[in-house]
Amino acid sequence: MSKCPGFFINIGKEARDLLHKGYGQQPPVHFHQQFIDMNCDLSCDVSCRIEDIVPGFGTAFKLIAPYTGKVELQYLHDYAAVTAGTGVIANAFRGYDPIISFSGVVGSTPISLGADLVYDVSAKTFNRFDAGLSLRLSSVVASVTVNDKLNTLRASFYHTVNPLNQTVVAAELNHSFSINDTIFTMGSQQAIFPSTLVKARVNTKGKVGALIQQQFFQMLSLSIAGEVDFHPNSLNWIPKIGLTIALRP
Repeated sequence: MSKCPGFFINIGKEARDLLHKGYGQQPPVHFHQQFIDMNCDLSCDVSCRIEDIVPGFGTAFKLIAPYTGKVELQYLHDYAAVTAGTGVIANAFRGYDPIISFSGVVGSTPISLGADLVYDVSAKTFNRFDAGLSLRLSSVVASVTVNDKLNTLRASFYHTVNPLNQTVVAAELNHSFSINDTIFTMGSQQAIFPSTLVKARVNTKGKVGALIQQQFFQMLSLSIAGEVDFHPNSLNWIPKIGLTIALRP
């Protein structure tokens, strides 16, 4: 029988990666440097996973400097996956706060249900409480999640049009209950050469983005992304350009 497709973070991952990965989403706490009239935000993302340290168990380490770092113990079964971890998360006012996290998924390849919890030890509050449902078919992946402590409803759709040239379309609907605001984002990707991938996206807030990713030697990839806000009321009309370098040993 098929194993559970992943932990909670993998629910809706395909659509998120197409629509957001590589576009340089700035976290709430970030390292910022200004050079004359140019702003620069820097981060470093390092992750490592060791499988089957004992049958069924694995461990993972993830560092996004200078924002967060976490060590996890993972258990994977045919129809369930559980992760428990501890780490730190950056706080704009007092350095770093210790956190405890727990996530789990039950189901099989076609359908899975999961939840994700993060507890802030210093503040004695839950930083995160998410839940989600995923449906996975041969060329279509659909998901519905409730995020931001059940404040945000997110529905996503991912469809592989042509696997030979990696032509894919995706759409995502986000609704915030607290401010009664809805954002719809759609995008697509295509490999114009075997090692060159092009992506584009647009949302109902008037933001248009594009990205080109070049793969080198199957280990090193370079991505250049840009975004422009065409919303009539936007004060941030200056185009944003980002550079991402990824190394996968």
